[in-house]
Amino acid sequence: MAKISFKPGNMLYPLPAVLVTVTDKAGNDNVLTIGWTGTICSDPAMVSISVRPERHSYHMIKETGEFVINLTTGKLAFATDYCGVKSGRDVDKFKEMHLTKLPAQKVGAPLIGESPVNIECRVTQTIELGTHVMFLATVEAVTVDDAYMDEKNTFHLRKADPIVYSHGEYYTLDKMIGKFGYSVRKKAGNKK
Repeated sequence: MAKISFKPGNMLYPLPAVLVTVTDKAGNDNVLTIGWTGTICSDPAMVSISVRPERHSYHMIKETGEFVINLTTGKLAFATDYCGVKSGRDVDKFKEMHLTKLPAQKVGAPLIGESPVNIECRVTQTIELGTHVMFLATVEAVTVDDAYMDEKNTFHLRKADPIVYSHGEYYTLDKMIGKFGYSVRKKAGNKK
């Protein structure tokens, strides 16, 4: 097996493709697509997003210190792409993409009703990194769409058809290949 050397770069794919909603102090809302996002701590629950300072939403996050991460689905793929290539300076992306604004529980930015999971965040630290500024944030509240809950009150995100982004392309996640710990789980009948 041969390996080819690439220039140093961001090759950590696939990534979650999320819609981040924000508002400014005057009450103007916007939505942008973020690929540079992730979990950074479980207790306390914390996440990060990285945003270019020239993005229209950047000043809104700086002003309020709040945002909402809205997970995306196959049905939201077109809106996810659109909200990443169009600027809120020029167009109302909520209106153009027929996205439903819902009030958040703990932050001023709206939730996207069509998203299966909405994660309300409050910025705790800002780190200037070069082309992007990273916002580290605590998770203040989470809401989920009850359409993906079962009779045992278990949430099933897979049924929402989540999407990821990889090298300029969007993909759905359609097949589970294992569960956490399956590599070491004892098999039925195995006494070891």
